[in-house]
Amino acid sequence: MNTPTSSTKPATDEPAAPPKRQRAAPLSLAAWKQFVNVAKPYWLEDQKKKAWSLLILLIVLMLVETKLAVMLNNQAGEMTSALAAKNGDRFWTSVRACLFVLAIAVPVYAFYYYMRDLFANQWRRWLTGRFLDGYLSGRKYYELGADNAIDNPDQRISEDVNTFTGRSINFLLIFLGSLMQLVAFSTVLWSISHLLVGVLAVYALAGTVIALWVFGTPLIHLNFWQLRREADFRFSLMRLRENAESIAFYRGEAQERVHIDSKLDKVINNFARLIKRQRSLNLFQRSFSQLTLVLPSVILANGVLSGELEVGRAIQAAGAFTAVLGAVGVIVDNFESLSRFVAGIDRLQALSKLVLPNAEPQAGTVDTHPRIGRRPGPHLALEAVTLHPPQSERVLIKELSLALQPGDALLITGDSGCGKSSLLRAIAGLWHTGSGTIHHPPLEDFFFLPQQPYLQSGTLRSQLIYPSAHSSLSDEQLLAILEQVHLPRLAERVGGLDAVQDWEKLLSVGEQQRLAFARVLVHQPGIVILDEATSALDSANEASLYGRLRDSGTTLISIAHRAAVLRHHTHVLHLTGEGAWELHAADGYQFDEPVTAVPGNGSDLQPLRPAPKVAVAG
Repeated sequence: MNTPTSSTKPATDEPAAPPKRQRAAPLSLAAWKQFVNVAKPYWLEDQKKKAWSLLILLIVLMLVETKLAVMLNNQAGEMTSALAAKNGDRFWTSVRACLFVLAIAVPVYAFYYYMRDLFANQWRRWLTGRFLDGYLSGRKYYELGADNAIDNPDQRISEDVNTFTGRSINFLLIFLGSLMQLVAFSTVLWSISHLLVGVLAVYALAGTVIALWVFGTPLIHLNFWQLRREADFRFSLMRLRENAESIAFYRGEAQERVHIDSKLDKVINNFARLIKRQRSLNLFQRSFSQLTLVLPSVILANGVLSGELEVGRAIQAAGAFTAVLGAVGVIVDNFESLSRFVAGIDRLQALSKLVLPNAEPQAGTVDTHPRIGRRPGPHLALEAVTLHPPQSERVLIKELSLALQPGDALLITGDSGCGKSSLLRAIAGLWHTGSGTIHHPPLEDFFFLPQQPYLQSGTLRSQLIYPSAHSSLSDEQLLAILEQVHLPRLAERVGGLDAVQDWEKLLSVGEQQRLAFARVLVHQPGIVILDEATSALDSANEASLYGRLRDSGTTLISIAHRAAVLRHHTHVLHLTGEGAWELHAADGYQFDEPVTAVPGNGSDLQPLRPAPKVAVAG
């Protein structure tokens, strides 16, 4: 058997460059472009008719509400003038008109806010689905977790999307409403006092410029980091809950508390800086708004005192002044929530560049390392595969070539850290950094059994048929499979196939591993990859389950350290470290015996066949 030889030249370990720290975009054209990139697909793709229809309805409701607000302001002035003139008929006529307007305005107001929240909720559903599609496709969720390209993607999808849609609708309607309010009440104000309009314009412009230049960038940056710190703190608590049993066995509460406290300290310290900035903004906002109680009266005082202007007209002007100032000072009034909104946009934009289709790659995240090629083939074969960890130059395996025919069984051995699990990740398509080519059948033909099986929340039936959502197998067939993996009374014990339990707590690790084997029997894949998948089983159960897989003709790739599993394999791949490897026939192989090296030619791709013991040294 002529088999290629791997190189034994050690590789230099170079740590991967850390990801660049993210910075929130200031309130600027760049922030606006980020908003458009995240928002525009909803308005231009499959949901565009519904989106524009709802927006038009909201605008109509806002126009009606603005008109009613102007009418109420006019009637307030009319009532005041009637009282000042002691004209009872005029007063009660105005009261009736005011009540009539209120009878229409109140339901319009309630319906407007209901439609606003309904619109935001539908947009959230669509945008969350879009991010989930990108996050789960192509195993991007795994890649993001493996290379630390972005922090807390789960929090960005669950919370930042909700904040984005809700506040986008809110701010859009605030700005549209402010524009309508500006036009409607400016007309009223202009008819009463030209000077008041001029003072208002200068006052509002000065307040907006001060808010943007003095408070803008610092608040946005602090809100950006607050979102990140809060997410890191929440993740540390989730990690404690998910690993509660291991931590309890170690009695590691003290160290966990130190770790959690370090995350909490960052949250508290950043929030302390944030509230100091917010204190200054609150002082400015309060001063800015409270002066509006004095300015109209001061400007209109001479006209009222001289009798040229009715008191009611002055009240009407003051109300119009406040309304117009609210319209032109909308940025000042909403700056705190606006700064948090811009920080959230930046986080979503960063995530969208990594997970959404047709998105431009984020600066600094493009992987410049060479990649292992993948090609469809009738059986699994590795052709001169060299493997590195993601974002690293360390060589785990160098120029490995082998081919597995249907029914072959390969056992991978070696010291801890030599690259056994890494090789499985490369075969499964999770790791790509390196060179060479992996020829493989469709990925649907692969089935992976880890040492610690993943058990989702759901029924016993859903555990058996995972990762499928449905199965054509009958209840009798599923129960028979449970018997084959030596769990004959499991369904009866837990309450049937449709019982919902906390499976990770209910089942021992050995039972979980047998349940994972049941999934293989349900799906009958062509290739099964086992990463110490029988480590918690006794020898009899291990032999029985391996025997069922071998009898089915399934191709096996196993990582194991027990000599007993050797008889269920046809070949052994021994990883010796530093990228080197040895290939042996399983027949007669001894785990602890030294091996005589027989070099191969390093070029031919040979299939694995049962053969006398052969050793190939890297």
